[in-house]
Amino acid sequence: MQRRLCMLLLFINSVEMLRQDRRRKQASAALFENCTGCVMCSEDNGCVACQQRLFLLIWRDGIRQYGACVHACPPGYFGVRGQEVNRCTKCRSPSCESCFSKDFCMKCKETFYLHKGKCLGTCPPNTTARPSTRECQEMCEMGPWSEWSPCSHEGRTCGCKWGVETRMREVVQSAKEEAVTCPALLESRKCRMRKYCPGEKPESIKKMKREKKQKKQKADLLAGT
Repeated sequence: MQRRLCMLLLFINSVEMLRQDRRRKQASAALFENCTGCVMCSEDNGCVACQQRLFLLIWRDGIRQYGACVHACPPGYFGVRGQEVNRCTKCRSPSCESCFSKDFCMKCKETFYLHKGKCLGTCPPNTTARPSTRECQEMCEMGPWSEWSPCSHEGRTCGCKWGVETRMREVVQSAKEEAVTCPALLESRKCRMRKYCPGEKPESIKKMKREKKQKKQKADLLAGT
């Protein structure tokens, strides 16, 4: 009885080992299917080096790491070309579907909106959500500021100590909502003007000349007496 039981256990163990071996061979075969375009391919880890122009994509399955050579990086990754190897690098944000660099997203996953390279659950103030493109559109797209105007006071650019200079900008594009309020189109700031206009004599010089003339007249009167 014990002998039969031992033989049965040995048979079951042999069948299980055959099944495990078959699964390992199937896994290895599936893995080597990803060796297309590889320069070096490992039975345990897949591609470790790719042909020129291809990108090396690495992902993890538990504690194991696998590699494959691809023509284009999948969603959530962006391609980085290097001197030795081209790699698919993962976008930092998990809500990003396509990115230009690790921190700059170009397309977000569903339920998220793209705004200045970031994926947001809701659009920030002064923007409106566009469901068709999943982007946050600026309600008022402003043009660049102009140069500061000459410093002036009551229409004059000289003859006063302090004046004001201004600059302007235009609205390039505005949302159609009636309640939209665009930012300021005009800015001004205090500035220092030229105190004396060209051709004018400073009052201090005129005063000194008057005082000098008065002293001379007084000296002449004293000399005459």
